[in-house]
Amino acid sequence: MSAAVPPLAHPDLQPRLDFVTCASPAGLHRMAYWEWGDADNDRVLLCVHGLTRTGRDFDLLAQALRDDYRVVCPDVVGRGRSDWLADPAAYVVPQYVADMVTLIARLRPTRLDWVGTSMGGLIGLALAGMATASPALRPDRGSWGLGVAADVPLGRMVFNDVGPALDLDGLSRIGEYVGQDARFDSFTQAVDYVRTTSPGFGPHDAAGWVALTEHVFHEHDGQWVKHYDLRMAQPFSLQTPEAMAAGEALLWRAWDHLPVPSLILRGAQSDILSADTAQQMVTRNANARCVEFLGVGHAPTLRSNDQIQTIRQFLLADSC
Repeated sequence: MSAAVPPLAHPDLQPRLDFVTCASPAGLHRMAYWEWGDADNDRVLLCVHGLTRTGRDFDLLAQALRDDYRVVCPDVVGRGRSDWLADPAAYVVPQYVADMVTLIARLRPTRLDWVGTSMGGLIGLALAGMATASPALRPDRGSWGLGVAADVPLGRMVFNDVGPALDLDGLSRIGEYVGQDARFDSFTQAVDYVRTTSPGFGPHDAAGWVALTEHVFHEHDGQWVKHYDLRMAQPFSLQTPEAMAAGEALLWRAWDHLPVPSLILRGAQSDILSADTAQQMVTRNANARCVEFLGVGHAPTLRSNDQIQTIRQFLLADSC
């Protein structure tokens, strides 16, 4: 018999679930998003997860910031409660950016702050690069020129263990498991799998590993299976060195011109964001600073008090 998945400790702090319809070349799809805090708060914090994760990774961070923000945590298409794409070739950053633009238009914030873990950080950087390069950008306000209902003033951005240059060894490690069809007879076995394949998350107690598993596995036909489209591994594995180099150049250009205060979080043992790349990021952009967490690799899960408070203090620095 499968082990039950416990709810959050405080049922009154459960998020609201909603959906927004987005477009791809192959048609329409729905993107799910989890929402915390006052729905009328026009100060929005958009939290975007890593490659195989979901928006529920940010539960504890969202609870800590729900009084200050409308915290919105999407399940990127192909993950969690969101639809799967008809064409797996569209599981790439440009599609994710387009979906986020659609979501931002739905939310209509007057200020938008961003927390992005790994892939979520790349999406945010690509989006910021597009906005900065757009002739629709209004420099007098420092806003996103996204063609949405209203200009969205840039706020602050957090990049969780990611930067313009990614370590190839770490990418190879991720590529080994992202498309694996792991199936388990019990939820406990799924928890053990996540613990084994995610040592970079750092130390967590038993409840922490349950929380890190319950939204990335779900029960289907009596087995616990991954809660994402395994076909997303196809474009991930087909990237050429030339394409990666071109993408890196574009991301560095976006980073160099990013006009807002930015916080880089790095796991001290990260195999994705090297110490050298993190240092280059700080050197090349005067608006950035870096905080490193010991005993953690890729990526900090933003569940511990020190990680949450570091983000909270940074985001709310101009509110004090």
